[in-house]
Amino acid sequence: MKILVCGGAGYIGSHMVRRLIAAGHEPVVYDNLSTGHAEAIGDAAFVHADVLDASALRQVFAANAFDAVMHFCARSLVAESVADPYAYYSNNVAGTLQLLAAMRESGVDRIVFSSTAAVYGQPHSDSIDENHPTAPINPYGRSKLMAETILADAANAYGLRSVALRYFNAAGASADASLGESHEPETHLIPNALRAAAGSGPGLKVFGDDYATPDGSCVRDYVHVDDIADAHLLALEHLRSRAGSHVFNLGSDRGFSVFEVVAAAAAAAGRAIPYEVAGRRPGDPSRLVADSGKARRELGWRPRHPDIAGIVDSAWRWHRSPQY
Repeated sequence: MKILVCGGAGYIGSHMVRRLIAAGHEPVVYDNLSTGHAEAIGDAAFVHADVLDASALRQVFAANAFDAVMHFCARSLVAESVADPYAYYSNNVAGTLQLLAAMRESGVDRIVFSSTAAVYGQPHSDSIDENHPTAPINPYGRSKLMAETILADAANAYGLRSVALRYFNAAGASADASLGESHEPETHLIPNALRAAAGSGPGLKVFGDDYATPDGSCVRDYVHVDDIADAHLLALEHLRSRAGSHVFNLGSDRGFSVFEVVAAAAAAAGRAIPYEVAGRRPGDPSRLVADSGKARRELGWRPRHPDIAGIVDSAWRWHRSPQY
């Protein structure tokens, strides 16, 4: 299939582009490179443009007979979304609308959408399945839930087929250490711990050690980026025979505390991780762990990297590679 990959130069998008090529598909990357990296997409066809640019979207659809779209491009920093919500609603909601309008105009009726566990807000249970109430507590989560709502409405009105994949914490790097997680600023725990280990970043901050968890630090669910890419391929196949809009959680169904992640990073790096304990961040729940049973049952998804040690080790190998 020929697939338009919006945001294909980003962390998850670039892994997806590689996975599509390996599976025999033809990706076309559409990215404004605000956070992505052109070198990450290799020889894949590339369009340097923004999803808010309706003219550029019409042109790329007019020039290509796409079978489906994968939509990764979004602003995704929680604190930034609180400080600048207009930017998040513009890019994540209005940009998605522009893309969907161009798809409808061109007769492309399948999309796999990159969503987030942030749509759930504060958890009401130890593990979260798709029936958990959606009550996001920041503009980032609200923008993603708005986009999911649009997909459901478009299914009813226009026959659009969609899958929204709600990631928990994407992490890790490719097996050959040529693709990894590179953000500026970097806000995620694993890369920041590894930067601290390598001496290429500041000392790590642990936000709170007094939570109601076994070691006092927050517990989170981590899912390897290659497992996320696998789920997108399965979602694409799911849409061949199923109408409507669908949502699936993607996680390992296991929780790891901040201190457990720090220990895994120290083991991978072979050295201690310098860190300091800071105060809790407002709105941080003590535990966020996925129930991904629906994806396992309906998509046939099986994470190949369920253990935090393997996830962190893959990221460390990328941090120590010439590409980094």
